[in-house]
Amino acid sequence: MTTFEYDVAIVGAGTAGCYAGATVADAGYDVVIVERKDESEAGHIACGDALKGADKFPESIPKSHIEGSFTNTEVDHGQFEIPSEDAVLDIPVPGELAVIDRYEYGRRVIDGAERADAEFHYDTVVQDVLQDDDGRVIGLEATKRGEHRRYEVDIVLDGAGALSILQDKADFEGTTFDTNVRYSQFSSAYREIIEVDDPVEWSDALVFKPTKRSAGYLWYFPRTPTEINVGLGFQMNEEPMQLVSDLREDISRRPELKNATVKDKLGAALPTRRPYDSAVAPGYIAIGDAAAHVNPISGGGIAGAAYAGQYAGEQAIEAIEDGDVSEESLWRYNERVMDHYGGRYAALDVYNIFSTAYDLDDLIGLLAALPAGKLSDALYSGSASVGLGLKLRVLIKSFGHWGTLKNLYETKSLADRLLEHYEGYPSTPEAFPEWQGERDRIMDDIYAETGAESKY
Repeated sequence: MTTFEYDVAIVGAGTAGCYAGATVADAGYDVVIVERKDESEAGHIACGDALKGADKFPESIPKSHIEGSFTNTEVDHGQFEIPSEDAVLDIPVPGELAVIDRYEYGRRVIDGAERADAEFHYDTVVQDVLQDDDGRVIGLEATKRGEHRRYEVDIVLDGAGALSILQDKADFEGTTFDTNVRYSQFSSAYREIIEVDDPVEWSDALVFKPTKRSAGYLWYFPRTPTEINVGLGFQMNEEPMQLVSDLREDISRRPELKNATVKDKLGAALPTRRPYDSAVAPGYIAIGDAAAHVNPISGGGIAGAAYAGQYAGEQAIEAIEDGDVSEESLWRYNERVMDHYGGRYAALDVYNIFSTAYDLDDLIGLLAALPAGKLSDALYSGSASVGLGLKLRVLIKSFGHWGTLKNLYETKSLADRLLEHYEGYPSTPEAFPEWQGERDRIMDDIYAETGAESKY
């Protein structure tokens, strides 16, 4: 067995892990990023490749270092195809948007962390989490090509992705760390990169489409006019889809994708739930997908993961300098995430919950009746203003869906109430139970209004 000692160990060389590693290493601390893939495959991650907030990235790995991976910066809106209504809904997307080459991006963030002097251990699979008698996380056990390795550290940052194995291994009893996590809060997804002969007409748009079953979704994101990221997924609590065959069937029905050549294919799980209530425990912080830092509707998580990595890295530095890696010392990380995007994502998850209580055809018909601008506001901010004139126009268009529409507007007011509650996220672990209790009462009202089954 080989034993290593570092100030910080990070599991996973994804966006969150690399930004955390660059932040810690740039401050002069010893940090290792433990990655299960080999060096050539690291950065190869299943992703939709769409990057919302492409203009804003932490300075530990600045935008200038990664923008060479941006392959399409002309995208500025979404197109939601509604076959049952024979309609295409055009949805404006606020802010800067880009489609990227995810592997190239992954290599660039790894390079950025290496430039800051973060060390990488590839081909290394974490097997267990080390904790002392008081429950504080003090390191990791792993294997590299059959060799047993032990990492002894002050703080572990968990960037191991959705359904992280570290969270299965660690004992979080007596902490605030969110253990209310189950498979039904995640989606299973599959994507391919395809090459077509002629440019697609929608090269400036992100194209979405509902599947016929399993509460699924399809996407077509143009990396270039002739290179398209295509994929689909379904909620894990629904009847499983045949991901590969279902995707191939839909591609075959699109004339513009005739004779498409598959260049790459990969599958993954991703969170479609609210961010963790608390992602800290003594000596431990979860970051990125490992803490559900993903827009639960769009699946976008790159920019959020970058900031989570920076916030975690900065909090780890402060804790080490203070000689205190307790939950209270790491708590500020939770506050920063919730203030930046966590509350907004929690409010967006209310609409996911709403959708589980209604028939797909009813939801699609209602979607076709709603104004695109208001859908855009709801999709990206978690809320949208609704005046009397707008209500009347939508009522006229949504004939046959009035009951669903009424419940949607009532659900929207509850989502606004939830968002306001998250704006008062507690500043100490001691105040957390009271905040959580009130949040759960709001969620009970949401379940009662929508008729949906409890998600948490």
